[in-house]
Amino acid sequence: MNVKPMEDRILLKPMEAEQKTAGGIIIPDNAKEKPQKGEVVAVGPGKTNDKGQKIEMTLKKGDKILYGKYSGTEITIEGQEYLIVRESDVLAII
Repeated sequence: MNVKPMEDRILLKPMEAEQKTAGGIIIPDNAKEKPQKGEVVAVGPGKTNDKGQKIEMTLKKGDKILYGKYSGTEITIEGQEYLIVRESDVLAII
């Protein structure tokens, strides 16, 4: 795979949704929530501010993150689901 995100965008692989609840109840596919955790696969070079200075990216490849529930754009590359989000859509590194 040779995908390079632009500016402050991040390519991430969403983590699988939980299969069971804490009590051991199996969750059916149609009741699972959209995952909000992912692993960073690639990062862009960073955004340029109004003065022409490059703002470095905080995240790096391999970071595990939490992102907003309805953030980003879903894409499929070689049969694998990915998400492209802006760095500002990332809520935390876990």
